[in-house]
Amino acid sequence: MQQRYESSPREVMRMNTAELRENFLMPSLFEEGKAHFVYSHYDRMVSGGIIPTQGSIALGNFDELRSDYFLHRREMGVLNTGGLGTITVDGQAYELSKLSCLYLSKGSKEVSFSSSDAADPAKFFVFSAPAHTAYPTTLYTKEDALPFTLGSKETSNLRTIYKYIHNDGIKSCQVVMGLTVLADGCVWNTMPSHTHDRRSEVYLYFDIPQDQGVMHFMGQPKETRHLWVRDRQAIISPPWSIHSGSGTSSYSFVWAMAGENQDFGDMDQLTMDDIL
Repeated sequence: MQQRYESSPREVMRMNTAELRENFLMPSLFEEGKAHFVYSHYDRMVSGGIIPTQGSIALGNFDELRSDYFLHRREMGVLNTGGLGTITVDGQAYELSKLSCLYLSKGSKEVSFSSSDAADPAKFFVFSAPAHTAYPTTLYTKEDALPFTLGSKETSNLRTIYKYIHNDGIKSCQVVMGLTVLADGCVWNTMPSHTHDRRSEVYLYFDIPQDQGVMHFMGQPKETRHLWVRDRQAIISPPWSIHSGSGTSSYSFVWAMAGENQDFGDMDQLTMDDIL
């Protein structure tokens, strides 16, 4: 488990590209047959990627968590971005097709991940945050997430949003998690942008075609920076930072948040004049 520490806006203003990537980009979460995790000190978020191929992969424990087991004092959301897979939680098996999401309760002890077909493995994106209350482990498909569409072709941001873990969906202590899928020919997400000073966020970009990429914009509205992102790379977004992207093709991304509240609409909206 890697650790990433917090950076203030003043520090980020002085960072070069390599330093920005070192602090905010998670480029290597996904590796076949392995599980990788990154611990961020922004709201104590943990992000991970798990691709089971030969047999199952158990959710281990880490010294950085200072706990008896991974979910001893934490909850977790998992979204499958690959082939059919199964997550087994304390003996109960949950089958996840692509774009299905499983919420794992605080106190879940034995957790393992497996794929139905090693040639087309599940690719589980994992997001975890501290929890003080246990809510039931719950599975949602993308249809359960009540998708809604916004944006337009004219502004290159026609997209469908799926909300899985939130106030009106799967119940959690503080994790909020969902998915955005851009329509063919559309490349912009979250523009005009926003910040939310009470929550930190992680973006996982995926379904980016080979040899294509997404330019992710971050930083304070009048001091923006950018990072190029490839398929299944993730970005840590501080509470004070915008988080928008524009791709060289259409793509999808998982958004996951932790912090002081779970109000999806609690955003400090920006206009183009606030950024330009």
